[in-house]
Amino acid sequence: MPFGWSFVLLIVIMVLASAIKILREYERGVIFLLGRFWKVKGPGLIIVIPFVQQVVRVDLRTVVMDVPTQDVISRDNVSVKVNAVLYFRVVDAQKAIINVEHFLDATSQLAQTTLRSVLGKHELDDMLAEREQLNADIQKILDAQTDNWGIKVSNVEIKHVDIDESMVRAIARQAEAERERRAKVIHAEGEMQASEKLLQASQVLSQSPQAMQLRYLQTLTAIAGDKTTTIVFPLPMDLIQAMLKSMDVEKKE
Repeated sequence: MPFGWSFVLLIVIMVLASAIKILREYERGVIFLLGRFWKVKGPGLIIVIPFVQQVVRVDLRTVVMDVPTQDVISRDNVSVKVNAVLYFRVVDAQKAIINVEHFLDATSQLAQTTLRSVLGKHELDDMLAEREQLNADIQKILDAQTDNWGIKVSNVEIKHVDIDESMVRAIARQAEAERERRAKVIHAEGEMQASEKLLQASQVLSQSPQAMQLRYLQTLTAIAGDKTTTIVFPLPMDLIQAMLKSMDVEKKE
């Protein structure tokens, strides 16, 4: 075979090889015809006309993106460092290539600014206690803004909220004071309930002198069982008042 024909055959083989593209199951190919969008192809075997058509591969798998640590000032003026993780995937390959340049970088930058914006509207206690609600709020905002890019944000998780050591000590003191307050309230409620029960018991005992005598004997039995030689002997108030009256009479005489 002459050299010229061999060269032409080699060129044809190279052109055919460059025209054949194989896309995996999770890939799509955005085809441009003379610079204009034509269609989205894949997965499997596709044919791309060299020099006339160009293909851009798009991965449709879920992307796990680590949002870098952000300095956030909460609504109560507390400086914290927060980082998060973002889960998203491309649902429309055409929008992801045409509507935004480098959709991965764009989504990362948007996640950082949204994280600072949302957390800055909440107090420190909300960041620590209502993390699930904050995750849902951030995910909702990101999903709405990336919809025009053909991206679906499925989940956002705040990983760490780093607080200054002095603020940690302040939070510990606050928690300790809160527990002491609860203990005092519970103790006061117990005293109130005990006083109500004592009042009811006194009303019942006052209706029968024999009941008071039986209660007195029970008290002596309890004291005697404690291995002590001390016996408390209560005197009725009626007897004491009678003795005082008799003493007053003697003094007057």
